[in-house]
Amino acid sequence: MLAIPVACAAWTVTHEEVFREPREFCARRSQQASTLVVRKFFYLFTCEYCFSHYVALLALWLTEWRFLLPDWRGVILAWFAVVWVANQYMSIYGRLRVGIKSEQLGTEVLEEQLADRADAH
Repeated sequence: MLAIPVACAAWTVTHEEVFREPREFCARRSQQASTLVVRKFFYLFTCEYCFSHYVALLALWLTEWRFLLPDWRGVILAWFAVVWVANQYMSIYGRLRVGIKSEQLGTEVLEEQLADRADAH
């Protein structure tokens, strides 16, 4: 369950319009910064896979959730498990969005063709 809010936060920051301007700034800095550390820091805000690691770590820190083991090893296992599941969710969501967009474009083309035929008659 913890992977759902992690996926939501990572996807929103790295893909949605509400964060477009900060993401574009980060993308520019990730390409133009003079040091490798700065470039990589800003890149993580443009990549859902990279960003999900940090969101998952924050979520685990906030919830103190462990996976299988009650110590630090459980945190490491939980971290990788949450990141993996969150990225599966984001992949599924991304494919659904592409499918929906494709259907919408196909419908628009068909509507234009029908309108052209109606105008020709």
